Amino acid sequence: MQTDYKTPVTLSAGTLTGDPVHNLAGESLGKLEEIMIDLSSGRVAYLVLSFGGILGMGNKLFAVPWDAIKVDTEHKAIVLNVSKEVLENAPGFDKDHWPDTSEHAWLMDIYSYYGSDPYWR
Repeated sequence: MQTDYKTPVTLSAGTLTGDPVHNLAGESLGKLEEIMIDLSSGRVAYLVLSFGGILGMGNKLFAVPWDAIKVDTEHKAIVLNVSKEVLENAPGFDKDHWPDTSEHAWLMDIYSYYGSDPYWR
C-alpha cells in the first residue's frame, strides 16, 4: 500500500466527510463522519470517525486529532495509522451523547491517546 500521499493545499470539508478510513495495513476503520472546528482559532479541533456496529447500527464514534491522519486523495480515503484494537479501545461516544468540549480536558485526553501535540498549546 502506498504511504506517500499528495495532499492539496485546501479541500472542502464536505469532500472528506463520508470517506472511508483505513490503516496502513489496509484494514477498514470505519468512515469520517464530521470535521469539528475550534471556533476561537478556526483550526480543526478533531475528526469524528464511526466504527463498529452492523449496517450503521451501534456504531461508536471516536474523536481523532487532525495530525493523526493523512488524506489519501488518490483513493479518496483517510489513513489513520493505528490498529483496529487501538481504535476499539480509544475513548469514544455515541451519536446521542456527544462530549462537552467547552473544556480542553476531554480533548487533551484524545490528543494524548493518539500521541499528538495539542494545537492550542
